[in-house]
Amino acid sequence: MSVNYDVLGLIFASMHDNTVAELTKQRTMGSMLYGGRYRLIDFPLSNMVNSGIPEVGVITKSNYGSLLDHLGSGREWDLSRKKGGLHLLPPYSQTGGMYRGRLDALSNVWSFVGHSSAKYVVLSDCDIVTAIDYNPVIEQHIESGADITCVYSKAFYDCEKNQSTTIIEMNEDNRVKDVLFDPQISGECNMCLDMFVMSTKFLKKIVSDAASRNLYSLTRDVLQAKKEEYKIIGYEHKGFFTKIDSVQSYYKSNMMLLDTDKRNAVFTKELPIYTKVGDKAPVKYGLESNIKNSLIADGCVIEGTVENSILFRGVKVGKGAVVKNAVLLQNTVVGNKCNISSIITDKNVEISDEKVLTGSESYPLYIGKNGKI
Repeated sequence: MSVNYDVLGLIFASMHDNTVAELTKQRTMGSMLYGGRYRLIDFPLSNMVNSGIPEVGVITKSNYGSLLDHLGSGREWDLSRKKGGLHLLPPYSQTGGMYRGRLDALSNVWSFVGHSSAKYVVLSDCDIVTAIDYNPVIEQHIESGADITCVYSKAFYDCEKNQSTTIIEMNEDNRVKDVLFDPQISGECNMCLDMFVMSTKFLKKIVSDAASRNLYSLTRDVLQAKKEEYKIIGYEHKGFFTKIDSVQSYYKSNMMLLDTDKRNAVFTKELPIYTKVGDKAPVKYGLESNIKNSLIADGCVIEGTVENSILFRGVKVGKGAVVKNAVLLQNTVVGNKCNISSIITDKNVEISDEKVLTGSESYPLYIGKNGKI
């Protein structure tokens, strides 16, 4: 799949860090681990590569060391090129301090965008796990004559659980007529996936206009405030997706990969998700190990029981230990005769022998990076 027009991709790696503050203390949202071996940025980056977009800029904010290490030169995504390729855009704000929203961030990196010869720009955040081809979105954008095309999905919205969510309403011509932020309603809504397509010329106009008026939010100051002035068209993404906007949704989104149908809906043959290769040894199973319905990454050593769990690279489970309904991030060590259930461990956590740790599926217990228990 390749586009027949010049397109630049822009990914915001840190736009929703505050919704998962526990998991983003030492990393950006884009570098949060997911599904045993992936990072959240792998999804928007792979979607752009699969759509034939030859140049992608990643806009960072803070704590981006692990993100830089993960992306490297972009070779795993076929973006290590002499022309185009992957560009990492560190934080900078003309007002001093960190940028406040997408328009503020774009104003700060406009020298990069302005030097691109691309005619269109695709914008994406890192909080949505899905596989999408942007070619039909760009084609609809051009044919409809829209100023902005906003990608949305029909999904159940719960005001008690969902946060940092934009809901859009459209008329019969698919034109956006209302934009709501975290509305106090529940039910099936048109949930904005924070993916946008617009021409580079139009993006320059709204960025420069926002800078001159001290505005910074693309959703509030453009989508909502100027929905009558600009032609904003919706594009429905009918593929499977999950939105990560809390520790609970992060846990559920990982656990849903144990369902074969949902896992196949995210990781499709047509739109593969690429990631950094670990080159670790295969999983080593002890003689007394017992595994049921789990995803276990390379480099793990399992000597106990693992049920309904996601184990990332390099996890070790000791003899006689029982791990159920858990998400164990890289290099977690579970001691002998431990019993843990419904927990999330960050990287390099050590749980000593004979510990009992229990959370619940609605509120999993979280243990921070480098924690020792």
